[in-house]
Amino acid sequence: MMARSATALNRFACNVAKIAVKPLKPWGNAMIPFPNISPEIFTVNVAGIDFTLRWYALSYVAGFLIAIAVMRSFTSRGHLWHYNTGPLDRDQVDGLVTYLILGVILGGRIGYVLFYNLEYYVSQPGDIVRVWDGGMAFHGGFLGVVVATILYCRYNGIILWSCADLIALSAGPGIFLGRVANFINAELWGRPTDAPWGVVFPGARAQDCPGVVGECARHPSQLYEAGLEGLLLFTILVVLARLGALRRPGVVTGAFLIVYGLGRYIVEFYRVPDPQFFSEGNPYGFAYQFGDFGVTMGQTLSMPMIAVGLLLVLIKNRAPKYG
Repeated sequence: MMARSATALNRFACNVAKIAVKPLKPWGNAMIPFPNISPEIFTVNVAGIDFTLRWYALSYVAGFLIAIAVMRSFTSRGHLWHYNTGPLDRDQVDGLVTYLILGVILGGRIGYVLFYNLEYYVSQPGDIVRVWDGGMAFHGGFLGVVVATILYCRYNGIILWSCADLIALSAGPGIFLGRVANFINAELWGRPTDAPWGVVFPGARAQDCPGVVGECARHPSQLYEAGLEGLLLFTILVVLARLGALRRPGVVTGAFLIVYGLGRYIVEFYRVPDPQFFSEGNPYGFAYQFGDFGVTMGQTLSMPMIAVGLLLVLIKNRAPKYG
């Protein structure tokens, strides 16, 4: 049964990919021009050195600030938690976020190197530290957060699953802002589309669309992810928390893994993989190919998240509901 389901899912993925790259029939001239927004907010020159604030960097800063506010809000509502008290106090929230910042940055960069472009970085190891050139992976950042959370909870004697639930609750706004920044940077765009909401992204690679005459519109997959992995995820987790899920530590974390994993898996049908995954025999950019079928790297890394999330919800939901 599971083998048949996997085969059907892969067949669907391949069909979507084929549809996405076939010659398009435009809906008249219906397409959205890319907004003229500079990736740089401002630049300050100090002693001959330019210091630039970018939207992408601001999304990280704002994401963590919002996460702190969300954590403090929920930890102060003791009636939502088991034993009728939040897992952290205000000072501990600040300490936890410091760990999380390191986990996101180090994990995100290491994950990109290992999962998406290992061959290049093996030949150019000095470029690994050049994070300002781009190259961060959500799944790597997620693993970095897992390690940082375990270390912080063990060192401070905090209940691990309750702390994980608090982090899961606060992650959505930051993910949303990060994906919007991806859109502003005109990166991580989707496959060509003739849908009226297709966006004409700038750049030679974005406009390289075989079979398309004139400007090429693409799925704004960054905004799909912002909606599914950011706003929808945050809304679902807040509702679950208010319905009492925090009284069963681990359930909210499991729900986070399921919702994010499913959202990312779905968007991967429309998002263009990184260029290193494409070849003459792999025109769809699959990370793993099985005959005519395959999965992208994003889908490959999301499947374990979904599986672990389902197990967590099933196991933790059976635990006694405290309070």
